[in-house]
Amino acid sequence: MDALEMLAKLLPEEQFEKIKAIDNPELHAFLAEWIEWLEPSRVFVCTDSEEDELYVRWKALYYGEEKVLETPNHTVHYDNYYDQARDKANTKLLVSGGKEIPFLNTMDRGEGLREIRELMKGVMKGKELFICFFVLGPKNSIFTIPAVQLTDSAYVAHSEFILYRKGYEEFKRLGRNARFFRFVHSAGELDERKTSKNLEKRRIYIDLEDETVYSVNTQYGGNTIGLKKLAFRLTIQKAVREGWLSEHMFLMRVNGPNGRKTYFTGAYPSMCGKTSTAMIPWENIVGDDLTFILPVNGIARGANVEKGVFGIIQGVNPEDDPIIWQVLHSPVEIIFSNVLVKDGKPYWSDMGIEIPDEGENHSGKWWKGKKDKEGNEIPPSHKNARFTVSLEHFPNVDLEALNNPCGVEIGGMIFGGRDADTWPPVREAFGWEHGVITMGASLESETTAATLGKEGVRAFNPMAILDFMSVPLGDYIRNYLEFGKKLRKTPKIFAVNYFLRENGKWLNHKLDKAVWLKWMELRVHGDVDAIETPIGYIPRYEDLKRLFKEVLNKDYTREDYEKQFTIRVPELLEKIERIEKIYRDKVKDVPEELFRVLEEERKRLLEARARHGDYISPFVLG
Repeated sequence: MDALEMLAKLLPEEQFEKIKAIDNPELHAFLAEWIEWLEPSRVFVCTDSEEDELYVRWKALYYGEEKVLETPNHTVHYDNYYDQARDKANTKLLVSGGKEIPFLNTMDRGEGLREIRELMKGVMKGKELFICFFVLGPKNSIFTIPAVQLTDSAYVAHSEFILYRKGYEEFKRLGRNARFFRFVHSAGELDERKTSKNLEKRRIYIDLEDETVYSVNTQYGGNTIGLKKLAFRLTIQKAVREGWLSEHMFLMRVNGPNGRKTYFTGAYPSMCGKTSTAMIPWENIVGDDLTFILPVNGIARGANVEKGVFGIIQGVNPEDDPIIWQVLHSPVEIIFSNVLVKDGKPYWSDMGIEIPDEGENHSGKWWKGKKDKEGNEIPPSHKNARFTVSLEHFPNVDLEALNNPCGVEIGGMIFGGRDADTWPPVREAFGWEHGVITMGASLESETTAATLGKEGVRAFNPMAILDFMSVPLGDYIRNYLEFGKKLRKTPKIFAVNYFLRENGKWLNHKLDKAVWLKWMELRVHGDVDAIETPIGYIPRYEDLKRLFKEVLNKDYTREDYEKQFTIRVPELLEKIERIEKIYRDKVKDVPEELFRVLEEERKRLLEARARHGDYISPFVLG
């Protein structure tokens, strides 16, 4: 019996006709195998129609995975109290022979597939399976990657409709030419609160050979929304294989003089200012998280992989995040997850307004001072509580760029980390190779007291992508360097650091980043000169003084400038030592260019120290 005949037996006629309309035997075989294996009681196939999307939204409420809130189109979803974040320990890359790759959590492919199939056998009995079609990147474009999601969670399907472009018609258009990603998810058995119950059997396995992700016994979006960080592992591998970049980067438009539009990408580890940079009110957002960058006729062109935001809500407040705040208080379609709800209204920690002393949250009925079974006090909302919303609802979205099948030309790339004492607030690389190695591949971020007991420990996180890496790090960096050689015009590379301190005091204000962006935009077009230092180009005081007045209406003093842009030679040399040691000791097959470029920077710093001392004023160099 062929796959289509099997599907005709497994599916109601109306749903079968939707699948039959896609001429792709590979898809039919995949669906037939998994529908038979999962044993759902009902199957619904989602086309691109509004009716099918509404059906999924309704089912999320009907099955109790979401509840309505007071504001129209707002719902809340709760995950199990112990299912609130990405499960790093049980997220594994399935690799033939189970070969170990430094920094990556790998497992023998055969063993992983056997285990996941066993866990998923008949897991959807009594449940409804949703088959959803999406694309990564804009539709019908050089960026498009089709994907099919199988899930028994209407919440997961609903989230993906908000976050991704519909792909049913793309599958029909591509027919047998569709090279597609596959995602199979089951929330598993649910408890009385409609959350995943068997968390000890939670598994997220990424089969790199078959480009398939399996996820079971979990509902949290980072473990289940297949097209997000799970697909990211697949796209990184695909990009390295094919010679383009799949990056953990925002994509934004910085508005220059006389209506000029310049597009930047930016990679920052968690809690380093990525979202706040992308959301500066007078600039324009294209994407907040994931970007594909392809070489097109010698130009780097970028596109947002997604069309929505799965954002951390803790700390979102009207003063620091006016745009997100406005969106969250408008009657557009939003899923809030793991927040506090009282009288139909959502509340979250550090939102800048008074929070009720009781209500419902991810722990069930909640009151101030409530503790969990480990004796920890439960906050009003989880620190990883989220909001899921489409970008089209943001007043500062650049919709033309978001939907452009050709993407946008990338003028600059920014790498940023949390660093108390080494990097200046902004600097420009000497060129592509220098920037990739000394800024991207050397990225570190200090831990905060909120995440680990010890503050200020530097965590190595090249390109802010280490958690999602699916290829050996040496191959990934080599691909970056080779990518630059394909371009006749490489984007300028910049490094930023919003976290410099002196005697415990911040040297930057939160909004100063808006000035650094304007300076970078001018540098992309050669509108201002810069001071050459051993570590790249830094701004001249006169240019920043003018920009601070124009952008923030602030006076910028020579004293502030000198403190911020002093070249801190001892700390910079220590950093080179740390980075070089990591690449020599822990990473195989590192491109030789990396060690050469680090050595050249070391020599420049030593020569500068011999002339000017350990701490070099920018006025001395300028």
